[in-house]
Amino acid sequence: MASAQPSPALEAVTCLARQPILAEDEKVVGYELLFREHADDNRFTSDGEDATRHAIDNLNVLGIDMVCDGRLAFVNCAHRMLIEGYVTLLPPEQTVVEIQDDVPTDEETLEACQRLKKGNYTIALDNFVPWDPREALLPYADIIKIDIRKVSFDQSVKLIERYGSRQCRVVALKVQSREEFVEAKHAGFVLFQGYFFRRPERMRTRQIPGNQSTYLRLLQAISKTELDFREIENLIKHEASLCYRLLRYLNSPLLGLSSPVSSVGHALNLLGERELVRWLRMATTLIMGQNKCSDLVLSSLVRARFCEMIAPKLENCKSDLFLMGMLSLMDAIIEVPMGVVVEGIALDPEIKAELLRTKAGGETPLSAVYALMLAREAGDWEKVTAEGKRLNLSLPFVNRTYNDAMTWARQVTAPRPQ
Repeated sequence: MASAQPSPALEAVTCLARQPILAEDEKVVGYELLFREHADDNRFTSDGEDATRHAIDNLNVLGIDMVCDGRLAFVNCAHRMLIEGYVTLLPPEQTVVEIQDDVPTDEETLEACQRLKKGNYTIALDNFVPWDPREALLPYADIIKIDIRKVSFDQSVKLIERYGSRQCRVVALKVQSREEFVEAKHAGFVLFQGYFFRRPERMRTRQIPGNQSTYLRLLQAISKTELDFREIENLIKHEASLCYRLLRYLNSPLLGLSSPVSSVGHALNLLGERELVRWLRMATTLIMGQNKCSDLVLSSLVRARFCEMIAPKLENCKSDLFLMGMLSLMDAIIEVPMGVVVEGIALDPEIKAELLRTKAGGETPLSAVYALMLAREAGDWEKVTAEGKRLNLSLPFVNRTYNDAMTWARQVTAPRPQ
């Protein structure tokens, strides 16, 4: 049986931190998300394309609700990430797009802001200063953030009087004492952020390793004049990373989908051709930098393929067992409880019940399949024989199918020459 401990190959390559943004009554309204390059580094960065990319990707994996406790997520957005629309992978009602101070006010930026406003996103201008070169973006701004260590009290008052309103709230950055908090309120600030309230909290996460060649083939597949949904489905099934992100994205309030996902093919149909192409282009680009496959990811794909291959032999099985097998190790892969893994997915009820069964106890219609999967993985032949009999599957069939699943998983995760 696969260990729940992280594989050495599963490197902790990102770390999110969050720092609260509070109202005058000191209640948290949202969190600014910061990116840290190394697990033991106390320096956090809030700019750069990589920081934006990793923040968006981690939110896609973990879910905005989990990271921000249902409050707003303030996401720093660099120029390219802004104009190429990567932030639109996140739900608009929970996302504040922070435009950084080095973003040029060019035509592409203005058009990006127009698109974000049409999509009901909240826009913030970070580190705003007197005579700021981003003044042309003010008509789109819902929030202005001012660093009180760089902008004097009198200058802050003038900026608030000129630009602050019910439609455009002003945040005091780097508030470090009770005195500064009181002074900032007197100046007219209505939102506050800084070490006085809380230092950034580390939220250690792990990337799900991916296979770059599969992403390249996916990009080729969605560039064809006529999409082959079966080809795209098969490629996505090769990637636990992409498959899980797709399930998370489908649960986004942005899409407003209420029906549970019964299979990967069903997920693609729910998205539709246009949205599928858009999502795949952005999601694959975000994660193509990863080219290692961990033992845990390999095991999850073996489980997924094994369950998928025995499904046609089972009576009255309507669930997509590929998803059950693939998700069965996701808690260990991304190091969050299984309840959190399935919480953000509109999943088939029987699959969800089985994945949560270890805590809830009892049996589900899929318990025998799950037990067989674990027994064969562990080489517990007595258990394999017993569970196989329950499902009317012979030992030779189970063994052959599992070996075929291992061969398939190794093939799809093996690096291919470019």
